[in-house]
Parts: sequence; structure tokens; C-alpha cells
Amino acid sequence: MRILSTLLALVLAATPLRAAPVPQGLTWSACAGGMECAALTVPIDWNRPHGGQTRVDLARFPARDPAHKLGSLVVNTGGGATIQVVRTNPATVSELTRWFDVVLIDPRGMGDQGSPAFIECALAPPGLTGLILHPDERSWQEHASRRAAADRSCRQAMGPAYAGLTAWQVAHDLEALRVALGEPKLRYLGNSYGTVYGQAYLELFPGKVGRMVLDGVADHTRPSLERWLLDNALTEERQLAHFNDWLPGHDAIRMFDDLLARTRRAPLPAGGRTVNEREFLVAVREALAPPRWPALAAALRQANDGDASKLAALLPQDPQPPGYATESLLCHDFMPRVPGYREFRAIESRLRTAAPRIGRIQGRYQLARCIGLGDDGPAYPPHPLRARGVPPVLISIGDNDDNTPNLAAEHLAAQLPNASVIRHGDGHAAYVMQGVAGLGETCLRGYVHAYLRTGALPPAQARCPGDLVARIPRG
Repeated sequence: MRILSTLLALVLAATPLRAAPVPQGLTWSACAGGMECAALTVPIDWNRPHGGQTRVDLARFPARDPAHKLGSLVVNTGGGATIQVVRTNPATVSELTRWFDVVLIDPRGMGDQGSPAFIECALAPPGLTGLILHPDERSWQEHASRRAAADRSCRQAMGPAYAGLTAWQVAHDLEALRVALGEPKLRYLGNSYGTVYGQAYLELFPGKVGRMVLDGVADHTRPSLERWLLDNALTEERQLAHFNDWLPGHDAIRMFDDLLARTRRAPLPAGGRTVNEREFLVAVREALAPPRWPALAAALRQANDGDASKLAALLPQDPQPPGYATESLLCHDFMPRVPGYREFRAIESRLRTAAPRIGRIQGRYQLARCIGLGDDGPAYPPHPLRARGVPPVLISIGDNDDNTPNLAAEHLAAQLPNASVIRHGDGHAAYVMQGVAGLGETCLRGYVHAYLRTGALPPAQARCPGDLVARIPRG
């Protein structure tokens, strides 16, 4: 196993000073979607608080009963534009306004539509499945060149602010927001990539942590890239088993194995085209998230009967412009050094042994985000969590979360002695998606709300059902 020990040593030996936030007030004004919007001006680099500055967009849903509110709750829904996501689906946070002013914060490079904080890069990165569909070294290099060009366009679009694209900087933005809100401690709900900002905040400002919920954890604590890829691979392999258990007749794995063997002999007919082995694996992987299980079941059955047209329809299209700087932020946080083609082939061989059906392709899928970027950008490499003396953190882990692997969430929780874990049967972003679905006070949301309101923690070994999975029709 190749351990990226040099990266960890760099972090430990040269951890930047913890800069104090720049005090400032916030000016809120009405904006679309019934929200109030404001901007937070922060240093590009919190190590140099008097240097160049950049803008962070904020939005707020005021508490329904201001006289009895419990304060402010800061929310980040992930790597995309939180404000735009919540404006489209206000039910993701509206229930929380029973007790809090809900304050949304966008990461650097994102922001409200039309805001100068919202950066559109001239070029989009290549699709994440390209390295799987075209596995040879020449295609690897072509993909790397396209990814590097997309990153250069983001550097040009952002200008000097590009140097601040790490979760370390965003965690300092969170602390500046806490000060600006006048809150003695930070209450925070982080979903998906928002959990990376939460992890950085736990480490940098442990004395300022109030109540923190992390749902859909993207684990930033694995210094070994291979081990991180293995978590992804094993979780995806287990996801196929979960799909099999959900499917009436429990014949998904049998069909998968039979069809995979057939593709190795000859591509599957799919109307006016065919589906080869690599395309088959990509199509299945694209539909292993629970909401797409019915489509995957229908595609496998049709392919088993001799027509892979529905499988072909599951294959993704290469994304179109524009691109967004958060793709580069992820690389700076998780893969500031990416293995070369030959080095990765050795890693891939070990992934294949550990996850021989579907999980083995996760290595290429994840590396496709970052190959070609080089090592000349800002970096906040993964490392074991060094948070001491923080209060209990509530971590939500979904059995069917293969977007941010549930194995990764368990790894993070084990590093927080006071962590309280609530497991559930749904997939990624369960708290948010249950809100979007209008499910009301589910088991999971009830535990989250009780903790944020009162600090009450779920009982040990608490588990909630898959309220979203239960609504998926079983054809």
C-alpha cells in the first residue's frame, strides 16, 4: 500500500497559524426565495489576514418566532451552491426555522446566481467515467490534459482568490461568520462536502464548537490515498449487495454476474448500438444510488432478456460548460498528489482483489476528478483528525450511502471520543433529502432536531429506518 506519508508530514510540520477572524457586521437585504442575503468579506489567505480579500455569499431564513429563537444555525449542503440549492428546495431547512435563524454559507468559488462570488470557469472538467471507459495510458494522459485545462480556466476566472481554495480557509470563513453573527459557539449542520469544512473547524477552533451535525461524511482523515480509494471500493461492492436485498427475488447479483460474463465474450446488443464490459460496469455504478434502483432493476432484466438498451440509457454524458472551482477545491483537499498511470495500475490490482464485482472501478472514478492538476496549487492534504476537547458531534451514517462511503463516516466517528452516531437505512444526504421529500419529522430528523435544540443525544446504537428507501416502488 502506498502511503502518502510525505503529505502528512508536510501538514504536521508546517500547519499554518490560526488567524483571528476579522470582526465585521453583516448587512442583510431581501433576496429571491423569501430569504435575506449578505456578503462576508474575508482574506484570501487567513495566514495573511491583511492581504488580498475575497467574498463569501450568505443567505438567511429568519426564525419564525424571533422572540423565542435559540440563535443562529449555519448550514452548508455540500460542494455546490448552497444558497441556490436551498432556494430551489426550501424544505431542506424550513423546519429548522422553528427554532433558529438558518444561515446558509457558500464555499469559495460558489455563491448566489449573478453574484461576483459565483465563479464560472470557461471549461468544464472531463466526465468522471472517462478513465473507466477508456483505460489505456494514452486516454489517461488525454484526460489529464483536459482536466488541467479546466483547472487553468478556473485559475484565470478566480484570479488571486484561487489561492484560497481549501477547506482550511473555508473553516476560517465559518469562524468569521460566527463572530459576525455574535454567536458564542458555532452551531453547524454540514452535509456531504460541508462535512469537510466541519472537520477542519473541529480541528482549528475546538473551543468554539457548539453543536455540530455531519451527514453524508466525506472523510478527510485518511492520509493514504489507496486506503481512501479502498473505502470507496468496498462501500460500492456492498451497495450492490444492498440493491440485491431490495430487489424482489434477490436475483440482482446473479444477473450482474451473468451479464458481466457475457460482456467479456461479446458486447451486449442495445438497439442500434452495443454495451461492452466497461460500459456495463459504468451503467450499473451510475444507478446504484437508491432512487435509481427501479431503473437499474428494469435495465438488468431487459439486458438479461437480450436487449441492453436501458443499460445504455444509464450511461452518463460528458458534462458541458461551464465548470466550477469547487472541483479544484476537492482536489486541493483530497488529492494534491495523484499517482501516475503505472503507479495506479498497481493500486487498481489490489482494489480488484478487494472488490472484484463493481467496487474496483471506483479508483478510476475518483482519480478522474484530479489527475492533471499537478502539485502547484493550494493544498490541505488528508490527515488524522486532531480535534481535542470538542463537545459531542452528531454523525449520521447511511447504510445505502455510496456517494460519501459509509465506511468513511465510521472511520471519522472513531476519531471523535464524544461522537454520537445515528445509523439509518437511507442513502446520501438523508437529512436533506427527507426534507425535500416532505417526510416531516422522521426518525432521523427528529434526532437531529432534538440534538440541535437541546443537546440531547440519541441512545447508544440508535438506528433509524430507511424512510426514503421504503418509498421506492418495487416493480
